[in-house]
Amino acid sequence: MKQQVVIIGGGLGGLFTGAILSKEGFCVTILEKNAMIGGGLQTFQRFGEHFDTGMHVIGGMQPGGNIWKICRYLGILNDVKIRNVDNECSDRLYFAEDKSYFTIAKGRDGFVSSLAQSFPDEHSNLERYVDAVLDIADKVDLFNLRPSSGQISLFTESNDFLMAADAFIAKYITDERLRSVLAYMNPLYGGRAHETPAYVHAIISTLYIKGASRFVDGSYHFAQLLAEVITSNGGQVIAGDAVEWINVTERNVDYVRTKSGKKYVADYFISDIHPCALMRLMDEKAFPKSYRERLETIPNTHSAFALYIKLKPETFPYINHSEYYMTRYDDVWNFSRTDKQWPLGFMMMTPPSSNQGHYAKKVLITAPMPFDMVRRWENTTVGHRGDEYEAWKMKCAELLLNQIEEIHPSFQQCIEAMNTSSPLTIRDFYGVKNGSICGFAKNCQNIVLSQLPVVTKIRNLLLTGQNNNLHGFCGVPLTAINTCEAILGLNYIVNRINACAD
Repeated sequence: MKQQVVIIGGGLGGLFTGAILSKEGFCVTILEKNAMIGGGLQTFQRFGEHFDTGMHVIGGMQPGGNIWKICRYLGILNDVKIRNVDNECSDRLYFAEDKSYFTIAKGRDGFVSSLAQSFPDEHSNLERYVDAVLDIADKVDLFNLRPSSGQISLFTESNDFLMAADAFIAKYITDERLRSVLAYMNPLYGGRAHETPAYVHAIISTLYIKGASRFVDGSYHFAQLLAEVITSNGGQVIAGDAVEWINVTERNVDYVRTKSGKKYVADYFISDIHPCALMRLMDEKAFPKSYRERLETIPNTHSAFALYIKLKPETFPYINHSEYYMTRYDDVWNFSRTDKQWPLGFMMMTPPSSNQGHYAKKVLITAPMPFDMVRRWENTTVGHRGDEYEAWKMKCAELLLNQIEEIHPSFQQCIEAMNTSSPLTIRDFYGVKNGSICGFAKNCQNIVLSQLPVVTKIRNLLLTGQNNNLHGFCGVPLTAINTCEAILGLNYIVNRINACAD
């Protein structure tokens, strides 16, 4: 008889973990609280268009990339619908402080040469910096899907690994403006000055230096592909029935009970929800007080405010790269601070659709935002936040639209309809503490505190998702491998992935 696995939460981590275990012969049941699975892969419909809630830009899907290999192993590679961003302009940056534009090209040499056009005196420093970034990423076995010894030796192999990311950049780059330019992807990993480890910056940067992609026709189809792996192997994916209680006796989960009253028994239980939310589903004696207090003290990364814009037909061009707006060079590391005037910047993209033509149909704008900006409404629920909240959202939207006009004059004339979301939307929709978009914040000054193992003191309860190791479309699947190998044995899944033929 197959061993039974119940996964709490059907986000990217739960789906990847479930798909891998299903392929390896386990009978998997995923229990998702929302009506739609996928977490950040979910979409919603407004104004006759489908909008992605997250996962707008993805790395690791270039041929031979780590997520590409995992998808090949799962048998879904040929069904993934993606479009690669442009080689000569994978990202475009604008700094309002001096109205400067910077173009980032794909590849090691392209990255260096594109930035050296604006900073010619830093050409050799840029080469040293990029090589250091790639070297850090190359030393991480799991990132490269290499078998490992299981030891955390990567943190001692290089002085750069646990250096603060801003100090790491400054080690190689002299020009202060260029240092800020190189930190432009900070919103993607919730970076903080003097805290975020260089390895987080390096791994994220490596993904996009090697080439980024976008989902075509939305990200939800990817969630469906992972779910199909589970169901085709005899498992089930159940949406709209949240786990409300986890019964634990003598360091063992006996069963979970859902909102509908159903009980699920399994050999293993895996949580893909925020660890602080997980603690509230069981008796407080299930885990030591010190563990629960530790979870509550780990800072979470910033949240975000977003605009979902439907465009008037044939009014705004499709742009096959992401655009970043930054206010001041000095504020690149300050997105989590509340003493700065919001917004400090945003990321803008036009999602592709099948048979994409010259014009875009919609635009997504995401601006990092501290949760404290919505703290006064934290005890409200969706649809019942009041007129003051709605007026505040419209004011935030206006501020962002005014900034967009700087890089795309007359943009507002192209808007047919617009929807907004705030950190409260993210908190309630995803069930994450403080609406965090990147999970627990990593801190180079206390890496042990911010690194949460996938194994727990409850024998048959494991963790997966963005709060363990790395976050994002690349980090979460790699953590899923960690979780699966905690059951199957070290390097078992990595070896299976590498043994898979083209």
